[in-house]
Amino acid sequence: MDNNNYVVIIAGGMGTRFWPHSKVRKPKQFLDVLGTGHTLLQSTFQRYKDIVLVENIYIISTEEYFELIQDQIPEISKNNLFVEPERKNTAPCIAYSCFKIGKMNPDANILIAPADHLILNESNFNDTVQKSFDFASKNDKLITIGIKPTKPATGYGYIQYLEDDTKQFKHVKTFTEKPNEELAKTFIESGDFLWNAGIFVWNFKTFAKESEANMPETYEFFKMIETDLNTKNEAKSVDNVYSRLNSISIDYALLEKSKNVCVIPADFEWSDLGTWSSLYELMEKDYLGNGVNGNLVRIYDASNNLIVSQKDKLTIIEGIENSIIIDTEDTLMILSKNKEQEVKNFTTDLKRDKLEKFL
Repeated sequence: MDNNNYVVIIAGGMGTRFWPHSKVRKPKQFLDVLGTGHTLLQSTFQRYKDIVLVENIYIISTEEYFELIQDQIPEISKNNLFVEPERKNTAPCIAYSCFKIGKMNPDANILIAPADHLILNESNFNDTVQKSFDFASKNDKLITIGIKPTKPATGYGYIQYLEDDTKQFKHVKTFTEKPNEELAKTFIESGDFLWNAGIFVWNFKTFAKESEANMPETYEFFKMIETDLNTKNEAKSVDNVYSRLNSISIDYALLEKSKNVCVIPADFEWSDLGTWSSLYELMEKDYLGNGVNGNLVRIYDASNNLIVSQKDKLTIIEGIENSIIIDTEDTLMILSKNKEQEVKNFTTDLKRDKLEKFL
């Protein structure tokens, strides 16, 4: 394995669209949402262990989740946990991580990955990542991994690449965030659009140069505290920087502005597991279309439901169709599949009613 290759796993998200299974004290990346015996974070960490050295894998999160991370990934060193003082979306945490690694190794090739995505066909994935590392080490490009779309999904971002580009790494033309269904169908028919997987690869020097040009404020703040990184002064300096940074995604802050972005079309099964419906699509189902995560679920005259029940808790479902049924220790939620966008409203109402203990 190449000593210059690094992975940063982003594990500070709240996973609010997976409420009530995902809660503030234990978001979805720390849950076994698919019933595989491994949490999403554990699966993500294991995936990258096959690609880079364990000592070159870093996890960035807020301090409140460090105990969970260490419980689930006991082999990771405390030095490989980056403390984000507050949630400011992905641009600040990625910049922070890259500057920390860049100070340790200016020749670093860095892959940025979410902790809570599902990836199948891992041999194809490993091949895509290795090609991306090799390309990043030799080319002054920001690289994003694109997934060949299988349907006009409206919950994903899309990447359009130049049509006449026959190279394996294609120049990005446009980014589009979560189009409506009609536009998504147009994208699929055109043949030059990919889903944005939110997995990025670049050499640190390229990232620093592109950051200076396209998100100069963020660049200057981290350049200003560069000498404090990886020292006892780091925490105080990073706190100061974060308090002055805007909350913004790396897509908006950097990738959509840069003219130096390439995409590699990938051929592996992927989901960002962003909604209950996305989980349902991936689950094995019985002959009536029910997807079940629970060892004591009994179903009578019910069809096309997603059912998540607690281990060893008897759950009986009768006469219900096309519903999402989530049973946790302190919450039971039953709603129609076509109303799952209401989850956000539920959590907002709970905050308003001072019922945050259920979030």
